[in-house]
Amino acid sequence: MPIPEPLITTSPARLNGTPVFAGTRVPVQSLVDHLESGDTLDEFLVDFPSVTREHAIAVLELAKSALLAQAVAA
Repeated sequence: MPIPEPLITTSPARLNGTPVFAGTRVPVQSLVDHLESGDTLDEFLVDFPSVTREHAIAVLELAKSALLAQAVAA
């Protein structure tokens, strides 16, 4: 299955505008919460089968890129 573009969408009519994995009703925050609690990516994917591994990894890569773009040289 191809990775959707954009990766993340919002809509006031869907979960009050919460950012979700495009094409699903799964909040991106759910992935962050799972990882923060020590769950693996596989555990997240079991809980949310509408999100593909490739889609989840692409969202994590997007987050990584955003964080690294904000890095300040010391």
